[in-house]
Amino acid sequence: MSNKQAFRLEAKGVTKSYGAVHALEDVNFELKPGEVMALLGENGAGKSTIVKVISGLIVPDQGSITIDGEPVSLTSVRASQNAGIAVVQQEFSTVGPMTVAENLVLGQSGAPAWWNSKKLAESAKVILNRVGLEDIDPERLVETLSVAEMQLLEIARVLAKDAKIVIFDEPTAALSDAEIVRVLEAVKRLAKEGRSVIYVTHRLGEVFEIADRVTIFRNGRSQEPQDVKNLTVDKVVEMMIGRELGHLYPPRSQKIGETILETQGLRIPGLVGDVNLTLRRGEIVGLTGQLGSGTSEIMKAIAGTADVISGKVILEGEELDLHGRGRGIVMGIAYCSPDRKKDGIFGGISIRRNLSSPWLRRISRLGFVSGSQEQSEATRSAQNFAIDVKRLNTLVGNLSGGNQQKVAVGKWLGIRPRVLLVEEPTRGVDVGARAEIYAQIRRLCDAGVGVIVSSSDTNEILGLSDTISTYYRGQHSATKPAAEWTEPALVREVMHKGSK
Repeated sequence: MSNKQAFRLEAKGVTKSYGAVHALEDVNFELKPGEVMALLGENGAGKSTIVKVISGLIVPDQGSITIDGEPVSLTSVRASQNAGIAVVQQEFSTVGPMTVAENLVLGQSGAPAWWNSKKLAESAKVILNRVGLEDIDPERLVETLSVAEMQLLEIARVLAKDAKIVIFDEPTAALSDAEIVRVLEAVKRLAKEGRSVIYVTHRLGEVFEIADRVTIFRNGRSQEPQDVKNLTVDKVVEMMIGRELGHLYPPRSQKIGETILETQGLRIPGLVGDVNLTLRRGEIVGLTGQLGSGTSEIMKAIAGTADVISGKVILEGEELDLHGRGRGIVMGIAYCSPDRKKDGIFGGISIRRNLSSPWLRRISRLGFVSGSQEQSEATRSAQNFAIDVKRLNTLVGNLSGGNQQKVAVGKWLGIRPRVLLVEEPTRGVDVGARAEIYAQIRRLCDAGVGVIVSSSDTNEILGLSDTISTYYRGQHSATKPAAEWTEPALVREVMHKGSK
């Protein structure tokens, strides 16, 4: 192979600006045949923009792209697909009411006709076997699949298109540890088949497991690709944020006080047995388990957004009304959902108005909002979460994922919470933003707030919590101080592999 054709894909001098802001500035990027290239960087560093350029969603202002040594013009998604590029998105593109086999051939020419069900199923079975879905019936409706199975089906759709360059955009963000393994194995298979993979993730452990090389973006610029074997996690973090991060997780509390919240005989649809949970002032209790374990239902029940069969939630001696969110907010219970785009933020309004949304009533008189009071308190919340106060009038939908998450959590500071409930606090968030969110959660604890965190990321739960409770298939399995857990033991517990 000549030097000109050494790379499957090569981008040179790619630049994209929006007004005075350089989203990409003189970016150089390369990808070899059969290679897994991890694409890393903080939110807003430029990695999402270069992915959109390669996938035909954005046309750059300058620069060139070649595939197998030949210049290409990726001016549309169709042009990108015709060049052999496919994207596995974090959000699923499958159609739930259709069968697995039908989804595999959607948008393809030359595929077996949908009415020839036998031939369609036979061709589907071959592709499903290649991504570890050999036990899935091609006639099964997609809406009955698990989250991990749907993610693997997205990968199978890429195989059906016979793409030679596959881009994975945060494919494991919504998956549990056991489900992540299946996706990573599928990525490895693609590389062994000679396909080139661009893998975008915030989970550094995955990088060291599957990637050959890493390209790190910072401030819209690309750095020289590095062999993974020559890197450490600390080195990657330093290259991403331009400084040493120090400790990702703040020290655990030394001043845990009296009980602030407890559940008594709480019975929740989908869970086995009662939920009896105790939260003390200044403590972080971590709830963890695989997806579907029941931890999310517990958080929603305490917040008043889910059905409860029976039982009580007691906040500082007072029983809460579990049939409405409003009373909980008045009582000082803040709840941050796991899906910020769905119900954590208002993308079409400003940062200031998002930050003030839970407590507008307090600064309103006769239907009129006190602008000065809103500005003052929103500024304080922004400063606490390292949000640029000069951007308070910026639409939240235009922010990076990390900054959106800061707004989603930070908006609750204004109600002066006694208890903070946070589900998946750093899903889709870069390392730098994670550290800031963790630090603020701990600062709230040090000020006397009780915090319950629910996360499927066992490393996060282990590093952030004072006490950890594990759940498996809707049933509580163990509660111990975080210092008594090791990561292997915690993983075994939530996967129910007999750590007891």
